Amino acid sequence: MNTKDLNRIELLTVSILYGITILMLISDGSGSNSYVSMRFKETGISYSYLSNYFLPELFRCSIQYFSFLLLNFCCLPALFRKSNTNLHLSLIVVMFLISGLVISIGNTYSKADELLRYETLDEAYNVFFFNGFTKAAWLILLICIYGGLKELLLDLIENKTTESSHQMKLEITFGAAFWFVGVLVMVVTDVDFDVILCWTFIISACIALTIYNIYFLIPTLVTQQNPFRVYLGKSILLTILISIPFILILIIFERSHGLFAIFIAFHFPAQLLISTPLAWYIYKTRHATEEKISSLKMELGKSDATLGFLKSQINPHFLFNALNTLYGTALQEKADRTGEGIQKLGDMMRFMLQENMQDKISLSRDIDYLNNYIALQQLRTSTAVDITISTEIDEQLTALEITPMLLIPFVENAFKHGISLQFPSHIKITLQTKGNTLYFDVHNSIHLKADGDPEKLNSGIGLQNVKQRLSLLYPKKHELIIRESAKEFFVHLTLTLT
Repeated sequence: MNTKDLNRIELLTVSILYGITILMLISDGSGSNSYVSMRFKETGISYSYLSNYFLPELFRCSIQYFSFLLLNFCCLPALFRKSNTNLHLSLIVVMFLISGLVISIGNTYSKADELLRYETLDEAYNVFFFNGFTKAAWLILLICIYGGLKELLLDLIENKTTESSHQMKLEITFGAAFWFVGVLVMVVTDVDFDVILCWTFIISACIALTIYNIYFLIPTLVTQQNPFRVYLGKSILLTILISIPFILILIIFERSHGLFAIFIAFHFPAQLLISTPLAWYIYKTRHATEEKISSLKMELGKSDATLGFLKSQINPHFLFNALNTLYGTALQEKADRTGEGIQKLGDMMRFMLQENMQDKISLSRDIDYLNNYIALQQLRTSTAVDITISTEIDEQLTALEITPMLLIPFVENAFKHGISLQFPSHIKITLQTKGNTLYFDVHNSIHLKADGDPEKLNSGIGLQNVKQRLSLLYPKKHELIIRESAKEFFVHLTLTLT
């Protein structure tokens, strides 16, 4: 929903409410006219429906309606944009003064029966005008709060994220907006302040308990036996505890017993019949949705990663170099090393076509593939005297399993960027396990590719791919540290296996 759509909805809603109010005044459907006339008769003051009821109420509703239109659609949006700030602040002040005068003058007619309570007319008018400008201030303040909430809500919607903090802010904003609408309706209908106070506390408690239950309480209970029963018990306790401050306020300030009864009658049902089940429903629904999304992401990531590795791991450039190496070796020697190289290459191709398609394989098989790859690369670089390749890979006798092709991208990257036949180069690879934790390090030199090398412009997808797979397949079970300088590249991976 954009700003224009929301503005249309707001304009339509307040216009309909304004029209309904006018119709009720004309028909006196609310019964207020008879109530006001009885007050006048009890004090012996003559009563006129037009001057003592209809016109004061009409002007009061009209000034509230036009104040909302001016502030919500003109002044507040301009202030948020910091456009003509002084002008629009002046308009707000003028609207406050006009509203105060209209409400105050209307009170002198609609509440003329109360004039007899005061010793002088000046005292009565001072009270009427003070109350009128107080209500005008409330009106302007509530409209400004509404505008601020709307601006915050639109900002949250336009800047969508999946973070829980953003979602929490959005839910608090909706709750505050709900409270505000209730207060606005009560102020417009001239409800007693005690009722507004009671409404504010109950709704605030509902918002606080719902947010606390969703984000803090329920996540700690879902693993327990009969979690809903435990959750219900704690919710009852929280409802009792959160009611204590308000009850103390009523006692200290000696508020009416009627307000206490209203609070008790609405607070506990609101928390136990609305907030508690609503928070449970929201959490369970959201958690189920997140699990489905996570599962779909994992399956998609695994499929993409598998396809990417099939396309990139043994790339044509490497195969070309390996075959050239085998051909050169065959000319120098009588097929011993050539046969060994071809056998290792065959094992690698078989691994990629068969075991690489599985979700998990034994760690020993993945290390076999790693050793075959390193042996082929050593065969290619064995004639270069300035290339040092050292490995410390422990033999695996455990039954640990690992997702295939997680380790090879780091080794391939080391040989791709760390070996040069023209400059001194070094690669060191270590792998060991302690319990069910794997420690894997790759340390290599860095050399820029020649302009004619087809790998110069190919940044590769190996490292990015393996980062994605680690986050999907081993969440909170891995630590990947990558450091790079001008001449060296270092990778450290700690992985918890099963």
